[in-house]
Amino acid sequence: MLRSKSGSRKRRKVDARTLRTHNRLGTALMELMQQRPFASITVQHVLDRAAVGRSTFYLHFTNKSDLLLSQLEFFLETMSSDLTRSKEESDRIAPVAEMFTHIAAAQKVYHALGDCGRLNDFYDLAQGYFARGIEQRLRASKRLAPPSPRAAGLPLKLTARSVALAGCLLALLRWWIERGCKESPREMDSLFHRLAWRGLR
Repeated sequence: MLRSKSGSRKRRKVDARTLRTHNRLGTALMELMQQRPFASITVQHVLDRAAVGRSTFYLHFTNKSDLLLSQLEFFLETMSSDLTRSKEESDRIAPVAEMFTHIAAAQKVYHALGDCGRLNDFYDLAQGYFARGIEQRLRASKRLAPPSPRAAGLPLKLTARSVALAGCLLALLRWWIERGCKESPREMDSLFHRLAWRGLR
C-alpha cells in the first residue's frame, strides 16, 4: 500500500508556491508515466522535466511513490467532492461522467498504474474518497428524508449505503475500462444513478 510522507491520507494544507511546485512535479510524473514504465522512472527524470531542484523535491516527498500517491489523492479528492463544491442541484451523488471522461483521456496513466502494481492502491484510495463524497451528497439530497437537526451538526460518518455505492461506482469503472470504454461517460453516469437510486428506495 502506498503511504504518504506523513503517513496520513489527509492532504496537507499548502500555500500557493508549494501547490505550484506540487503541480509541476505531479505533471512531470504523469507525463513520464505515459512514456515509460514507472519502475524505470527516477526522481532525477522527474526533476529534469519539472525543472525543480532535488532539495525542493525531498522537502515535500520521500520518493517517486510518495509523489504518485499525492497525485492520486489530489485527483480523487477533487473528483469526489466536485458536486458538493460546485453546489450542483441535481439527484447525482457522484460526478461519474466527469470522472469517466477524465480517466478515458488518461488511459495510458491508468494502465501504467496497473503495470507497476499500483492500480489496487488507486481503487483502495478511491473507495474512501467516493464514500465520503457520496455520503455528503446523500445528506443534502431532497429525495431522502433530511437528517435530524441533532445529526446535522455531527462530523461526517460513513454509512453502509455510501460505502456500498462507492464500491458499485468503482466496479462499474473497472467493467467499463475492461470492455474498452464502449459506452459513453454520460451513459455510465445514467446507469450508475439508476442503480443507486433503485437501491436507495
